[in-house]
Amino acid sequence: MDLGINGKRALVLGGSKGLGRGIAEALAAEGVVVALTGRDQTTAATSAAQINDSAKGLSLDLGNPDAIDPFLDWLGADFGQIDILVLNGGGPPPSLAADIDPVFWRKQFDTMVLAGMRITNRLLPSMRQRGWGRIMAVASTSIREPIPGLTASNALRSAVAGWMKTLAGEVAADGVTVNMLLPGRLATDRTLSFDRMDAESEGLSLETVAARSQADIPVGRYGTPAEFGAAAAFLASRQAAYITGVALPIDGGLSRSML
Repeated sequence: MDLGINGKRALVLGGSKGLGRGIAEALAAEGVVVALTGRDQTTAATSAAQINDSAKGLSLDLGNPDAIDPFLDWLGADFGQIDILVLNGGGPPPSLAADIDPVFWRKQFDTMVLAGMRITNRLLPSMRQRGWGRIMAVASTSIREPIPGLTASNALRSAVAGWMKTLAGEVAADGVTVNMLLPGRLATDRTLSFDRMDAESEGLSLETVAARSQADIPVGRYGTPAEFGAAAAFLASRQAAYITGVALPIDGGLSRSML
């Protein structure tokens, strides 16, 4: 199927590895010119070179508010207007709901919520003017079913969901769609780190813990970044122009609710 996005330009935040890398690869396979970011310039550049010759690997730390506007200034001048924006970043460390550290929460809010809002605010006007745009955010199924011990992720990704749902209604008539991708358990470094923590705390092998985790998934295995990227590429497509304001679980059936 021709997704109708050949020649479009995409900015994939956190695209140097994991799910972001899967999205960047899927878009590039459809002819999209991709700029991907990572905190480390060398890693980002290497990832881009492995995708194709036109991909750009750029350094951006979403936790550094002062870096965002200069980065976007350069992007507009040297890369061009963005048609597809993928908001994505690393997940916050585990935290308990009863433990409130204002410094921690402010830092995580700036990184996980405000940074994406600022970037969207800069790139959205040109999308609306051209009458075409795709905005996606990588979140988590925890916005529907909170995950114990991941309070910051549960709360802040839910804040992003409320903002994006509202934004979707505001820009739909301008040809801009706004959607969320909700990964469940996929084969990424973050999933591996959680399995390793459980293995160490329970005195079990990593293989035992991973097998137990995958047994909970109806599909019976972890998903792959490529499968996740394929879903994102479809939401970016011409065919998905009537899909906006949705949060799509990509979790092998792990979510217990259809809503």
